[in-house]
Amino acid sequence: MENLDWIVLSCTLLFIVIYGALKTKGSANVKDYLLDNNETPWFTVGLSVMATQASAITFLSTPGQAYHDGMGFVQFYFGLPLAMIVIAYTFIPIYHKLKVYTAYEYLEQRFNVKTRTLAAVLFLFQRGLGTGITIYAPSIILSALLGWNLTMLNIIIGVLVIIYTVTGGTKAVNVTQKQQMFVIISGMFITFFLILDYLPEDLDFTNALHVAGANGKMDILDFSYNPETRYTFWSGITGGFFLMLSYFGTDQSQVGRYLSGKSVKESQMGLIMNGFLKVPMQFFILLTGVLVFVFFQFNDTPLHFNPNNVNKVKESTHKKSYENLESELDHINEEKKVVNKIYIEQLQHNDFDNPTLRKQMVALSLKEKELREEAKEIIKKVDTGSETNDKDYVFLYFILHYLPKGLLGLLLAVIFSAAMSSSASGLNSLAATTAIDLYKRNVNDKSDKHYVYATQYFTLFWGIIAIGFACISSLFENLIQLVNIIGSVFYGTVLGIFLVGFYIKYIKGEAIFIGACISQTLIFIIYYFAIHIQPNDSEKLSYLWLNFIGVLLTLVISSIIQLILNKTKQETEINNS
Repeated sequence: MENLDWIVLSCTLLFIVIYGALKTKGSANVKDYLLDNNETPWFTVGLSVMATQASAITFLSTPGQAYHDGMGFVQFYFGLPLAMIVIAYTFIPIYHKLKVYTAYEYLEQRFNVKTRTLAAVLFLFQRGLGTGITIYAPSIILSALLGWNLTMLNIIIGVLVIIYTVTGGTKAVNVTQKQQMFVIISGMFITFFLILDYLPEDLDFTNALHVAGANGKMDILDFSYNPETRYTFWSGITGGFFLMLSYFGTDQSQVGRYLSGKSVKESQMGLIMNGFLKVPMQFFILLTGVLVFVFFQFNDTPLHFNPNNVNKVKESTHKKSYENLESELDHINEEKKVVNKIYIEQLQHNDFDNPTLRKQMVALSLKEKELREEAKEIIKKVDTGSETNDKDYVFLYFILHYLPKGLLGLLLAVIFSAAMSSSASGLNSLAATTAIDLYKRNVNDKSDKHYVYATQYFTLFWGIIAIGFACISSLFENLIQLVNIIGSVFYGTVLGIFLVGFYIKYIKGEAIFIGACISQTLIFIIYYFAIHIQPNDSEKLSYLWLNFIGVLLTLVISSIIQLILNKTKQETEINNS
């Protein structure tokens, strides 16, 4: 990194932290600290909701996902707009009517304390893990590519977030996320157009998409019914819908964003805004990754994108074998350049999509993939515990090696800003849930200011926990998938509890509590046997279906238990009479 990059990165991050801390310092009461005194306008609500979900993982992993697997991942978000409509017109009016600070307060009013506590604890567990990952994700990759100390990066990101989140609460989160989204969107647009500029002069945007399509990267829709296929139209519109419904409707990190809205209408407008913009934003980020793929059809690519793994191999007895694979890849890269150049010349001059050239391009890509798999096997021989999936390193590799001075600092600021925005929402929601659903529920004779201080202390506590978890984490698959897998394991059961509360009035507290416990246990079992112990390419079930299954199990089991309880009660009454 050059001095200009350091200046851009440092100034951007310091401005966000200092502005957030000074602008929101001091809260008179819990409502002010946790709900921003219900003064947040709809536009800020919408940006805050988007920034909370758009973690650093989004901007590190999604382009790499597209580079390797194409645009199909966008199907994951197809259920989101529908989920936003359901939440806007079902969940939000109920939350605002009851004047709750957290989503889980509703559950005590509808069911009982046990159910409220169960949902809160499930949330704390999965969001605590998720917040640690949002800190760890950029740290592990920046550490690998820049040589920075991993633990120090975790601490820096965590401390920056803690500073303004503790002092300003929800208002600080909302205020800083506006600046963070500006940095994020600006950085991604600049990178997108730079990639286009870096492509060969005779390769316009349309023909670049042809090159991507010839390599199978533009296959957006998959209407197959195979449950083993991870991303299809059907898994996105069903499993994705239930995941988004639970995440935005019952996860306090999101609920807290729109509970601070000025009114029901303002909160609804902010959420609908997210519904309209989220899918296009993800499509754009994936498309950026596809353009990175096209760029590397005309430029040399490394055999493996994670430099840590490469360095280990180069220092081992397997060095020669790895270098032989690199030489083979160099030959393939040269062949790709020639074939792709001829392909685009025919497209440009004759408007002819040559099927023979397409087959050659696919064959070269398959050879390249085989070499990369062989390289991974060598890496595993050197270090059996290493993570060979390098999708998360693709985009940052491009940034580090091809962006001009200053823009590297801006893109690193994008990554840090995204990490801080989602981490801040996570810490704020963890503190709010701990303070309101657990602490205040059991210690209820203190002043309002006492609970403000308690929430600040819990923010600090969860910040330390998240940093600690980040420091002991390890890579698992593609990071954006890891976050969604963790969510899918828990969200279905929690959403099932809320849907019963909203729509199935005859089910009472005891039945839903027992049903939810059984449902969550079964989801753990299904995840372990159908997903966790299976190789990534032979899963028996896509993790997205866990959301739908969790909801269904909770609804069915709690209904059956309620019928049993009703029957038992009737028999008891008859016997007593």
